[in-house]
Amino acid sequence: MRSGDIHRVTGETDVRVQLDLDGSGRCRADTGVPFLDHMLHQIASHGLLDLEISAKGDTHIDDHHTNEDVGIAFGQALAQALGDRRGIHRFGHFVAPLDEALVQVALDCSGRPHLSFNLQIPAQKIGSYDTELVKEFFVAVVNNAGLTLHVRQLEGANSHHIVEACFKAFARALRLATEIDPRRAGAVPSSKGVLERAGA
Repeated sequence: MRSGDIHRVTGETDVRVQLDLDGSGRCRADTGVPFLDHMLHQIASHGLLDLEISAKGDTHIDDHHTNEDVGIAFGQALAQALGDRRGIHRFGHFVAPLDEALVQVALDCSGRPHLSFNLQIPAQKIGSYDTELVKEFFVAVVNNAGLTLHVRQLEGANSHHIVEACFKAFARALRLATEIDPRRAGAVPSSKGVLERAGA
């Protein structure tokens, strides 16, 4: 099974992430940050990942530490599930519309962390969630999963639509990149014969 199980405990948070790349889209998310839970459901549903995520953090201060540490643990669980990335497609790309919003995501499971993030989110908050935390979540995921990730907003005026389209596009691109390529015959998808491993 291509699965990851991470339990991360700090002085600020206690986060558990269980992830199955070959799932059916089941998700249980209880992070104490309702909008983040909603976005994690998008990743599971549209990426066909099975996710169980729980977090307890210092949300009485703000959501920053919980949001970041969930991203870190998710990225670590993803790296664990991918292993040496043998047999995967490696690259994924998707453009997701949500009403007036249109967001493009391209990613490479390269083992080399890089984020280019270009969302113009009009509102500072969606519900109680600070919209600047969207980028912080993806920074944490990229650095710990070893992804090259490009996020580009093509259209959009409604903050909720823009962010949700981003997470849906990420989920679909991740699904394309991590699915097994039957023509690879189990080989590492690199002309070098090896990909970097995040955290190694």
